[in-house]
Amino acid sequence: MDFLLTELQIHLRDAARKFARAELVESGRWMEETGEPTPRELVRKFSEMGWLGMNLPQEYGGYGAAPMDALVVLEELAKVSPAAAFPVFESCFGPILAIAHFGPVELRERLIPKVVAGEMMISVSMSEPQAGSALTDLSTTATPVPGGYRVRGQKRWCSGAGHAEAYVVYCRMSGDPGSRGIGAVYVEKDAQGLSFGKRESLMGFRGIPSADMFFDEVFVPAEHVVAPAGGFSRMMRAFNLERCANATMGLGVAQGAFDFVLEYVQERRQFGKPIVDFQAVQLRIAEMAMKLDAARLLIQRAATQLTDGFPSIRESSIAKCYSNEIIREVAGSALQLMGAYGYSKEYPIEQRLRDAWGWGIAGGAIDIQKVNIASEIVGRRFDQRR
Repeated sequence: MDFLLTELQIHLRDAARKFARAELVESGRWMEETGEPTPRELVRKFSEMGWLGMNLPQEYGGYGAAPMDALVVLEELAKVSPAAAFPVFESCFGPILAIAHFGPVELRERLIPKVVAGEMMISVSMSEPQAGSALTDLSTTATPVPGGYRVRGQKRWCSGAGHAEAYVVYCRMSGDPGSRGIGAVYVEKDAQGLSFGKRESLMGFRGIPSADMFFDEVFVPAEHVVAPAGGFSRMMRAFNLERCANATMGLGVAQGAFDFVLEYVQERRQFGKPIVDFQAVQLRIAEMAMKLDAARLLIQRAATQLTDGFPSIRESSIAKCYSNEIIREVAGSALQLMGAYGYSKEYPIEQRLRDAWGWGIAGGAIDIQKVNIASEIVGRRFDQRR
């Protein structure tokens, strides 16, 4: 086993760190204050740096980098602003990844170059009012019609809704029960019959727009079917890698909080000395550092031990679950060490604490990951309906 970054990964890390500190501080602050998504000029800079879709296949316009290469970049960007980093997250690990591996060649050839160039973002449309953790209960339908399908239903908690140029929509494409009837289609933002609800006002994740999506007999041509009925399980393999990216975004938030508070405790003085000289502070700092290292190593294990390009459910779920839990602990400890300053919006820690809770909900809640882990350990799926 090799726990060291490659020479290329070190170069990518250092370049992303330098870029983030120079370019994302002000943009991240503006996004937090306004709730607006990543500015287009910043997305273009991501493209110029070669970070958009960097792990997508070269034969379709990507760069063919290893998933771990993209995660190294993603962590550095998320340390400064996870909202500003979101286009890199979506372009490398969002639904375009499923299209790149499982979608029709025509879509791969047409969409991947646009994503890499920063000309479009593709978001996922999956959860519904009555189908979140119980994802196979989704009721949005794609009914066969001459030349394609008609999509009808409502989606909820769609990150990028109304902002992204297109969506991969999971829907029921046959009468078969459970996952056997579920597939996915590609729908562009301006499709007739597609509309969006009001933007959600969330506790955190400001700058990452989220809203309901309404499909009123939206026509989808046959060539825009990403996966037919029964393709749900195959498509979900891409989510094993998306979990690693979710974990990395959380890790970046936590590492950024740690870096900030580490400087703070060495500068802040009480009782005539820096507070880092107090043993209670030293213990808290050590605990935070151990959790961060453990999360990073679990992500690295999952993202480097791949089968056909994807990590296992077990290892990706462990990485996501652990990262989701420690980000809340690390951000909470950072706020506590700063006292009233940590609670003030003049400092970045309170934002990190709010964002920390979101990553343990997005992409599969913490307890769902634990069910996945237990299922892999026992060797069978658990029926939650009986």
